[in-house]
Amino acid sequence: MAKIVSFIILQALFCFTFFPLSHSANSLIETTCTKTSFPDLCVSTLKSDPRSSTADLSGLARIVADSVNAKATIEKNNPKFAVDSATDAGNEAQRCEDSFRENSANSPISGSNKAVHDLCVILQSIASLLL
Repeated sequence: MAKIVSFIILQALFCFTFFPLSHSANSLIETTCTKTSFPDLCVSTLKSDPRSSTADLSGLARIVADSVNAKATIEKNNPKFAVDSATDAGNEAQRCEDSFRENSANSPISGSNKAVHDLCVILQSIASLLL
């Protein structure tokens, strides 16, 4: 599961690089978070970390990735969390692909997104056996 989480974090970093970069720290946080599925959680997560005041877009992605890792570490012995996380990760990989298609563009990480999706399905299946 750690490899999947790491891979997803790399994908998030890659996808975040397509957002605009010319804003102050609060403006960058606000602008970036409005482009996510959970803007309030995004803003509160980023603003709660002191690194966000000087972070660029890649730094913001690292802060969120660190937050995901912290949550995954706390919940790592919970099979239901593994199933839910795998479902979310697979959905996000697909969402990344869909966002490129919506903009009539080809994703430069299509193969990786498919691999993440497929590995998430495998993790869901195995973790479900533990429930």
